[in-house]
Amino acid sequence: MIRFGEILRLVWINIMENKAKMMLTSLGIIVGAATIVLVIAVGRGGQADVADQFKNLNAGAIDVSVGDGVDMDAMFAGMGGFPGMPNFSGGMPNFSGGMPSGGMPGGGMSGGGSSGSRSGSRSGGSTRRPGEVELDMEDVEDIKTFVSGIDEVTILESGDTTVYGGVLEEEMEATVVGVLDNYDAVSNLTTLYGRFFEAEDNDETAYVAVIGYSLAEEIFEYAAYAYGDYLAIEGKNYEIIGVLNTMGSVSSGISPDTAVYIPYNTAVKHVFGGEESPTITAIASSVGNVDQAMTDIEAVLTENYPSASFDITDAGSAMEAATSSANTLASLLLAVATIVFIVGGIGIMNVMFVTVQERTGEIGILKAMGFSRRAILMEFVMEAALISVIGGVLGVGLSFALIPVLEWTGTRMENSVWGWVLALVFAVVTGTVFGFYPAWKASRLNPIEALNQE
Repeated sequence: MIRFGEILRLVWINIMENKAKMMLTSLGIIVGAATIVLVIAVGRGGQADVADQFKNLNAGAIDVSVGDGVDMDAMFAGMGGFPGMPNFSGGMPNFSGGMPSGGMPGGGMSGGGSSGSRSGSRSGGSTRRPGEVELDMEDVEDIKTFVSGIDEVTILESGDTTVYGGVLEEEMEATVVGVLDNYDAVSNLTTLYGRFFEAEDNDETAYVAVIGYSLAEEIFEYAAYAYGDYLAIEGKNYEIIGVLNTMGSVSSGISPDTAVYIPYNTAVKHVFGGEESPTITAIASSVGNVDQAMTDIEAVLTENYPSASFDITDAGSAMEAATSSANTLASLLLAVATIVFIVGGIGIMNVMFVTVQERTGEIGILKAMGFSRRAILMEFVMEAALISVIGGVLGVGLSFALIPVLEWTGTRMENSVWGWVLALVFAVVTGTVFGFYPAWKASRLNPIEALNQE
């Protein structure tokens, strides 16, 4: 009986005697293995980017902004509706927030005229067109009062404006955000130096600022230098009372690392002047309350502004969408790597067919010496598998050299043992599957015909 060790020795001798052919045969496997490792590293890097981007984003966060369009149904309802339509002018139905059916305290909010007077009267010195909807502190209070299942509600106003200070030689543009004193709790912001705002800062429209870590480094060279210094925003000096830790994205898609925060009243009065549209952010007490809270918030704001539409989004959906996109990209890249492996496998099969033709005499001699069909089959399958393993190892090694190059281009890579193992498994499976048929053909050769062919 032919020993397994003898077959393995024959396989190794054949490979070593044809190194150039072995390298060319395994080229597709090398590329495929390297591709597998790289695409998994890219996929994991994308997922890590998503995790970092949303690491400080509360899953229960709900962002509310005024929509671009006009809610025609609400407008017609406020005008009395179409014939046969129910008239809701007497007030909105009860819902879980506990709002009385007669509308909100203060009354006078039913009908189309009240919307115009409310939005117009609340704009103050705003540069907005008369009647244009603008969220404000009264809406924040209404949401706090009438929507249950909400822990915190805040309002912010943001936009790009010019800042100057530190080592800057000229003004630069930066994102400035006006926020309330509870914004740090809502967005999970923490300060590395100093403190965040207090209620008095907003009440007194104080000229104070909290700056993101990356922006502090850009303007002051070192983040520690920013604390206690001054930053000019729209020509007015603001004392920097705090520098944030590195954070990533938070509610409303703002990156605190590159933003400047100032008190909300200060921003409205001295920076934006009502030119930017405020956003309200609410934090649901639990993820399970998010959907109901979103419905109730929309009901409250629709009661306040019957002719307006609102964009209400939750952070959980944004995180799920981003994660899904990252996973889809990883799957597509893995599919590309699989195709590369299949092409490499076809290359192995073709070369093995040629090898069988070249070695028909050898096969005849082996059969004459007592090698069974099974032994011949095993020899050629093991040869294909070993070539694939060598190609897989070389491919994994190649990926180590390519990962730093790709990281240098700005692509985040997260290498993993799982990627190496999967690459080697793919290599072995590909070589075995595509090498089996040529090996089977070799095992079926008639020894006499094989010797005569030689």
